Amino acid sequence: MSKEINRLHPVSAIITSAKALKSMILPVAIIVVTNGFNFSFNFRSEHFFQTLFLFGIWGVGALLALVSGIVKWRTFVYWFEDGELRVKYGLFVKKKRYIPFERIQSLNYNEGIFHRLFGLVKVQVETAGSKDRKPEVELTAIRKAAADVIELEMRRAKNQVNKPINDEQSLSIVEEVSVPTIYHMSIRDLFILATTSGGIGVVLSGLVAIVSQFSDIIPYEKIFHELADFVKIGAFLVALTAILTLIAAWFVSFVITLINYYEYMVRIEDEKLIITKGLLEKKRITLPLNRIQAIRIVENPLRQLFGFATVVVESAGGNGGEGNDKKITLFPLIQKQDCLPTLEQLFPDMNWRPEFIHSPKRARPFFYRIDFVWLIPIIGACSYFLYPYGLLSLFLIPLTILLGIWQHKTAGYMIDGKQLTMQYRIFSRITLFMEKKRIQSIGSTQTYFQKEKNVMSIKATVMSGMTGMTGNVPSIEQQDAEKILSWYEH
Repeated sequence: MSKEINRLHPVSAIITSAKALKSMILPVAIIVVTNGFNFSFNFRSEHFFQTLFLFGIWGVGALLALVSGIVKWRTFVYWFEDGELRVKYGLFVKKKRYIPFERIQSLNYNEGIFHRLFGLVKVQVETAGSKDRKPEVELTAIRKAAADVIELEMRRAKNQVNKPINDEQSLSIVEEVSVPTIYHMSIRDLFILATTSGGIGVVLSGLVAIVSQFSDIIPYEKIFHELADFVKIGAFLVALTAILTLIAAWFVSFVITLINYYEYMVRIEDEKLIITKGLLEKKRITLPLNRIQAIRIVENPLRQLFGFATVVVESAGGNGGEGNDKKITLFPLIQKQDCLPTLEQLFPDMNWRPEFIHSPKRARPFFYRIDFVWLIPIIGACSYFLYPYGLLSLFLIPLTILLGIWQHKTAGYMIDGKQLTMQYRIFSRITLFMEKKRIQSIGSTQTYFQKEKNVMSIKATVMSGMTGMTGNVPSIEQQDAEKILSWYEH
């Protein structure tokens, strides 16, 4: 095995510095806005020293960011020795990390804009012991050929092959490996995914998060009075403004989805799923099948109408999840009838065509009755302050009841050997497939009114992310809930 010392590409210094500078943008923007943009480079101005101090601090921070990027690039080295990936870094405090290749779970690749300009890739090395959603080792920028060498060394160590190879041979061998593709998203499906994406909520919540950063300087009282005057103009203009806002948020969500899921492809190799995607930033996520804790099939109402679904896997450990989570989208958009044969091939021991035991009819009111606690005050406020148009809020009552009936018809479970399958919905229908050995805990809840009707709610949690992923089937027969609890007992 080669003991040649390898270094990061010089571009890694720029990338590291850019990350540090990016983290400084928001604090500086807050200071600038808080100060009311009162800056001046005129020596006689009262704001001169304040301006000098602020830009001086920012300049020192930028210089330190640049220096830290250069230092990391110059001090970071890695090599292969005794079946291990070895890393050494640090200027004053030298740190070393030795990772046996057989313990490496996955190598995840990212190609940002800087990476693609120079033909580089960022490599994240993950093991089963990776903590805090961080990879064990991150190689900020290396050549693609060098990344292939790492992957080949890992394969060779796991297969206990000791024949020495050079970089050219290793690259040719990697290219010769045939990796079967099990899913490739077409352009048509990509547009359907973007059109029906629920990312509009993410966009709006992101906007709220940004606004909250400036909560101390926003004149809420003045805005409230302006909105009150605006509402008096007419409900039509208020509704039109809300609709235009939602359309704008949907368009942003549409574009983000197109960029994130462009050229989405799933392949399988050596009991691992390899996911590649991205337009501006290309990503490659490697997910061992043995780390998958549960599988969710999600069908929002619009996609369910046309037979489409999204398949999500819950993974234990690692950093491959989207948004620093462990929820990895396996099939972003696929015909449900088409995904089942693929899942049966990947996980042959699972029953992918369950026959559910559903919630009893007498439990139906529990699916919508509690909603009136928050619904009635909203209807009362709308009817009083927005009369007569506010009376339209009364339509929320039948809509809530219909949604509750829909949720009741969906709720169900199935036990098949060592497999538990749950089905439930809030708006989207979720079918959660879990193996008994993967379930971390199962619990039940029963209110006084549920006890009177002899029904009970059941929850099951698997390891995923910081808090785990929990499936919840509300108000099933009490004896069915007790059956699930008995089934889970060791």
